[in-house]
Amino acid sequence: MTAEYDPENIFAKILRGDIPSHKVYEDDDCIVIMDVMPQADGHCLVLPKAGSRNLLDADPDVLGKAIAVTQKMAQGVMRAFDADGVVIRQFNEATSGQTVFHLHIHVIPCKEGVPLRKHAATTEDPDILAANAKKLIAALEA
Repeated sequence: MTAEYDPENIFAKILRGDIPSHKVYEDDDCIVIMDVMPQADGHCLVLPKAGSRNLLDADPDVLGKAIAVTQKMAQGVMRAFDADGVVIRQFNEATSGQTVFHLHIHVIPCKEGVPLRKHAATTEDPDILAANAKKLIAALEA
């Protein structure tokens, strides 16, 4: 169905600590990081720790745990960024727009009348990512 999982993909490297990230949440099954090319302030990514390319080859138990974390993050970004809604996106294979082949779920806060930025278009300033991570962490802890 899909190609073999590559343990050298960028998200696997982030999970191992080989590459830094702006982490906002971690449990036994997932981490959540700020997207470095966000479509809106507060855009974060839910990364299961178990390696799979995407939804097509993921263990159903991994998917269930990732969705529970996704719900928690959606509630957090709504509070932290005073959002009017939230977009949840998950891409499967290159034709769909997937660019990193490790299962991940985008959580993007939305505001009425404010269009989302283009997917993977520009890299955000690290100081802004750090500030947004702090806001989300505070909302999750509240």
